[in-house]
Amino acid sequence: MAIIHRTTLSPSKYELLAAWLPAQPWFTGDPGQLDPIGAYRFDDPEGEVGLEGHVLTAGDETVYHVPLSYRGAGLEDGDDFLVGTMEHGVLGTRWAYDAIGDPVFRAVLAGAIVRGERGSREFTHDAEGNAAEREPSVRVHGSGATSGPVPELAAVRVASEGAASIAETEFALLALHRVAAVEAGDDPAGTLSLRGEWPGTVDALLASLRL
Repeated sequence: MAIIHRTTLSPSKYELLAAWLPAQPWFTGDPGQLDPIGAYRFDDPEGEVGLEGHVLTAGDETVYHVPLSYRGAGLEDGDDFLVGTMEHGVLGTRWAYDAIGDPVFRAVLAGAIVRGERGSREFTHDAEGNAAEREPSVRVHGSGATSGPVPELAAVRVASEGAASIAETEFALLALHRVAAVEAGDDPAGTLSLRGEWPGTVDALLASLRL
């Protein structure tokens, strides 16, 4: 269950992304024209790290996939993946990271892919503590079965490869597809995936896991 507080956030997530995206090798859009399509969320089993995958355009029809993780303190050895810091009206200072560099996100994403899980249910909380469930603007699901071993992805090599960010070990390769592939077809043999849907798109490839 993901809890979204109705409060202030300074700078906003999209202000951080507008400053960070131009330096990414897979981004070719206009950072001044970021337009959100929506987002999905995953739950951190420990309840400490916020996990959110943004889907957006940037001045043309290319659809970018930008997952972020949000932490209450800096991530050890995470400087290369830091997007920026924000002041949250309820939670205080939050460190936002490119989620491929966050071991919590990698573990949760791999688990969702292997076990065929969906994104979190989302609940908004207002200043009085009232909660209301809302529909996720982007729905995601893993292509795996309900059981199976999830690869260990704590210690990985992270690199950019075309329009993907790769986290790799000797035994597994997790790829975040930074440009959503909306007509990707079936998963290749030995590969599972995370697929997403939003209005106008029903089967976009967002991430893949090769075992």
